[in-house]
Amino acid sequence: MIVATTEKIAGYEVEEVLGVCRGNVIRAKHVGTDFVAALRNLVGGEMIEYTKMIAEAREQAYDRMVSHANGLGANAIIGMRFTTSTISQGAAEILAFGTAVRVKQTGA
Repeated sequence: MIVATTEKIAGYEVEEVLGVCRGNVIRAKHVGTDFVAALRNLVGGEMIEYTKMIAEAREQAYDRMVSHANGLGANAIIGMRFTTSTISQGAAEILAFGTAVRVKQTGA
């Protein structure tokens, strides 16, 4: 599966647009993670616990988007984006979305 943030993929042409594909996940903070992050907040520096949590959520949303595109019969996704929104205090949604397409390689 080719995934691009651009609308075109060099060396390929879009044969068919299959529609929007998406994957999302909602993650809540963990009490233990909050405690360690709060301590880190006192002394400064990166809150690696949250960085790791969001990176894992992004990867899961991405995998779900690719799975959705596969289910539509796509071999590529163009215009891929991530968005994040707050669901409640301590919980956020990560959404990965793009356009599921069938592409073919060009002679160029």
